[in-house]
Amino acid sequence: MKDKIYNWLINRPQTKKRLHSLMIHPYRSRPRWWLRLFTPFYISRGTGAVIYSSVRKDIAPFNKFSIGDHSVVEDFSVLNNLVGAIRIGKDSRVGISNVVIGPVSIGNNVNIAQGVVLSGIDHNYQDPEKRIDIQGISVEEIVIEDDVWIGANSVITKGVKIGRHSVVAACSLVNKDVPEFSVAGGNPAVLLKKYDPEKREWVREKKDL
Repeated sequence: MKDKIYNWLINRPQTKKRLHSLMIHPYRSRPRWWLRLFTPFYISRGTGAVIYSSVRKDIAPFNKFSIGDHSVVEDFSVLNNLVGAIRIGKDSRVGISNVVIGPVSIGNNVNIAQGVVLSGIDHNYQDPEKRIDIQGISVEEIVIEDDVWIGANSVITKGVKIGRHSVVAACSLVNKDVPEFSVAGGNPAVLLKKYDPEKREWVREKKDL
């Protein structure tokens, strides 16, 4: 049914634009107050999951939002699924003042420290004859696999995948994939360590991602 409605709207751009305006304020770029009243009915929340009251929830029903059992989104964070789904797994923590703009998929047992930005979008700018704000956006999902730790004040850009049991050092800009069982850091981030299963230790290995 959802696909049928979507296809119907694709062929009626003016209807789609009016419907979108009814739900999302065109200048504030957030769900209108009446839609926010229904947020508890269209998000998927696991047992014991916590989203603190100070979190800005720019969550609309036309993209998925889910948070798994015992996961936490801490104070003053922003959750925005207006252009892509947000999925948070089980036993994960989104730290104080994080910004999560979908599409973003966060696995289980992920720990994201304070002030981290995960943005699955970029603004287009290629045509110098047009204002940047009217050139639209490009979208690509960020994937954070299980058992990842992301340090404070880091930025993860669209399309990046961070492999399981990896660490991103504080204040890093990650614009390329991070392999599993590794440590990355810097601006832009480079590979700093990799786990060697034969030696059973973390080996320093500074090179580009």
